[in-house]
Amino acid sequence: MTPFLTNKRAIVTGGTRGIGRAITESLLEAGCTVLFCGRSGQAVQATLDELRPKFSSKVFGQSADVSSLEDVEKLFAYGDEAMGGLDILVNNAGIGIFAKMADCSVDDWRRVIDVNLTGAFYCSKLAVPRMVKAGSGYVVHIGSLAGKNPFATGAAYNASKFALTGFAEAMMLDHRNDNIRVTTIMPGSVDTEFNGSGKKSGSNWKIASQDIADMVIAVLRMPERTMVSRVEMRPSKPQKG
Repeated sequence: MTPFLTNKRAIVTGGTRGIGRAITESLLEAGCTVLFCGRSGQAVQATLDELRPKFSSKVFGQSADVSSLEDVEKLFAYGDEAMGGLDILVNNAGIGIFAKMADCSVDDWRRVIDVNLTGAFYCSKLAVPRMVKAGSGYVVHIGSLAGKNPFATGAAYNASKFALTGFAEAMMLDHRNDNIRVTTIMPGSVDTEFNGSGKKSGSNWKIASQDIADMVIAVLRMPERTMVSRVEMRPSKPQKG
């Protein structure tokens, strides 16, 4: 059976590991051509080396920091060159720096907001004209339940994810009549690398990265008459406190 996303062109930010890597592979499996990015050029190349034997000319990668408008502009220009346009954007790149509000440095605050929120704005702003040109498009924001449920030490992270939720829903209202659908997927605890630790939690009660990738595919499968605006995902049996 022909994959249902054959000939669709996608950009995935933060695509070298964790949730972004799972989304990249799932889109490729579904028939997309995919350009992913990551901050580390070494990680981008390693991911390309792993994916190209199976997906050949369907996968592209470039190093980019989504908090840099210049990097994002270069990423999208490369997408134009490599893929000839854009149909799907997955804003996945994100970081978490956690501290009590009074202990959160100005630099840490700015870094979290710049990556988690401003990066999504930059990518979305560049994606929409390309999708309008293509006649339709789909933007998936990977948010968090931290975008509706604040927690101690989460001032910067909560702020970025609350704002991302509002940004995404305003974007949906602005551009739904341009045939652009917008979905925010809001997972709870995910068993993945985060905050640069380089270690997996090993907690099998948490959501797997592949579960979120499967949800991305599920919302993309919806007929064009229907848009899933928000999805909340939680572990079925959270760890007892």
